[in-house]
Amino acid sequence: QVQVMESGGGSVQPGGSLRLSCTFSYTHSVCLGWFRQAPGKEREGVAFVYTGGRTTWYADSVKGRFTISHDNANNTVYLQMNSLKPEDTAMYYCAAEGSGGACRMPYDYLNRGQGTQVTVSS
Repeated sequence: QVQVMESGGGSVQPGGSLRLSCTFSYTHSVCLGWFRQAPGKEREGVAFVYTGGRTTWYADSVKGRFTISHDNANNTVYLQMNSLKPEDTAMYYCAAEGSGGACRMPYDYLNRGQGTQVTVSS
């Protein structure tokens, strides 16, 4: 089982930036991803990366604004969020699961953190 723990949420004005971090306890190749859920809305996959290669994926709604990266040496995955919009407001969850190469949507991963709130408002 992969343990994950997020940090870095907060409140920011539209157009601002935040960086979310997530530490994970796994030493083999793993899919690492972020998904979000706003009140009254369905879960939305945001981005994922496969640590065994360079595969990344982004939701259309965040392409060009968000960047996912991972630091295997420190078992940490980051989500850099720029040009934030009010519609990005949600609880953001980090998720992880071991994989041989193919990654599912992050909200389907077997292991997830408790979530961190991101609020974009003027």
